[in-house]
Amino acid sequence: MAPSLVTPPVGFDVAGLRRTTLDNGLTVLSEEIPGVRSVAFGAFVQAGSIHEPRERMGVSHLLEHMVFKGTPTRTARQLSLEVETLGGSLDAYTTREYTSYQARVLDEHLDVATDVIADLVFRPLLRDADLALERNVVIEEIGMVEDTPDDLVFELHNELLWGSHPYGHAILGTRETVGALGTAELRALHERAYHPGRVVVAAAGRVEHDRLVESLVRSGWDREPRRDATPLATCPPTPQAPAYRHEPDRELTQTHVVFGSTTVPHADPRRYALSLVSMLLGGGMSSRLFQKVREEQGLAYAVHTFQSFHVDTGLHGVYVASAPETARRAADSVREELARLASESLPDEELEAGKRQLKGQITLSLESVTNRMYRAAGVELFGEPFRTLDDALALVERINPEDVRDVCAAFFAPEQQTVLSLGPKAVG
Repeated sequence: MAPSLVTPPVGFDVAGLRRTTLDNGLTVLSEEIPGVRSVAFGAFVQAGSIHEPRERMGVSHLLEHMVFKGTPTRTARQLSLEVETLGGSLDAYTTREYTSYQARVLDEHLDVATDVIADLVFRPLLRDADLALERNVVIEEIGMVEDTPDDLVFELHNELLWGSHPYGHAILGTRETVGALGTAELRALHERAYHPGRVVVAAAGRVEHDRLVESLVRSGWDREPRRDATPLATCPPTPQAPAYRHEPDRELTQTHVVFGSTTVPHADPRRYALSLVSMLLGGGMSSRLFQKVREEQGLAYAVHTFQSFHVDTGLHGVYVASAPETARRAADSVREELARLASESLPDEELEAGKRQLKGQITLSLESVTNRMYRAAGVELFGEPFRTLDDALALVERINPEDVRDVCAAFFAPEQQTVLSLGPKAVG
């Protein structure tokens, strides 16, 4: 079946990006990058943890593991060997919104990548005999998080911030929910989501678009049947009142603290100003928090900001870890910097320096073919226009003092933060 080109959606900027929709509904995006020898190729299944009911928490992640256990034509070992013996890499991960399967290979090995990932996505065996073993692997992964306080504190903070909404679910699931999952639940999810109408293919690097489509056809992507492509149901989270909770653990030698609040979704233009403010607050060694809490006060080794933007909401926050006797001082220092941002915003010179820093980070990040693949996939996953590097830099340059003042006042005040501490002593 020959692939057919379709008209791009309104707002789709085709400069540097090619897009094809196959007759069975599969969306294919690619960006050719001169001067490299590799290709990043990925399949993004539009099913993640926000689509899971609480009793099946972790099913998307468990299915991601199970597809690697074998297909009708490849054993589990063969799936990884075919890519790795060529010097490439094969990987997968689960997010809130989607599950990704990706390979990085030399351009001459693109056919291997498309064929192996087609096998993983569309033709996994999902055998009962494999489930017991892989369930144990995932439970061990959950155990690693439980034994790593600077991971666990984020899981606990998510629960406190989002309440019972799926954004508060653990992507890995819990020991109880994973233990209760069977192959019936895995097969049901695979049937519902792992088909062309809910899969986005993206590639970047030394890849010519027509050759990519031909490779997909040779690997059978076009022969997978079209099914219901209606997006999986989600519901926007209900805002929760700011809260504080302490999880005591006297065996830890530090108290780990996360501050955070909801922000804006991925499509909101304010995310550029939010990213800039977050970077200047705690995004590196020159940031306010690093200089104050670590360099000037010596209260912490690790202190940094974090953020994420989802389809219908967003999150920003601060993490700091300090000895029990100094944890309250470290937390108070974070609160002081948040209050200063909320009331004073950024001076003009710091804003201009921040623009230069953010533009540099964006430029450097786009020297990675994998990051360019993610950018291409984001056009379909988040419904945003494709932006060239110059477009992205122009958006940063247009951030003005009013934009920054608005986001600082709206999202950074300390009284608006939900706070979770984990360790021997509470921070109040």
